[in-house]
Amino acid sequence: MNNLKYPIAAVWLINGLYCKVLNQVPRHQEIVGRILGTEHAALFTKLIGFAEIGMAVWIISGLRPRLNTIVQVVVIASMNLLEFILVPDLLLWGKFNAFFAFLFILLIGFTGLRRPATET
Repeated sequence: MNNLKYPIAAVWLINGLYCKVLNQVPRHQEIVGRILGTEHAALFTKLIGFAEIGMAVWIISGLRPRLNTIVQVVVIASMNLLEFILVPDLLLWGKFNAFFAFLFILLIGFTGLRRPATET
């Protein structure tokens, strides 16, 4: 990844730490509760948040960037598909969230899968 890795990592960090671990955006826990059940929604939301923080660290580390890119795309596409189908009413922009997820996937794919200028 190039210099866009920091803004991409920031998205994961903000969503993981601020929104989920610190529960500053309770809608995230509502989404998790609706999909996985309310009994352990707080725990699952925090675990997802820690995984997102881990993704941010992995992005910044630069280790296995192509694998990282593929994992990001799969996670974002899966997460947004589930939310689109199961809880569109809880999404910030409703079903239009899928459009923004698609744009983010394109950005990640473009920055993470293109060949560096030094490669032939």
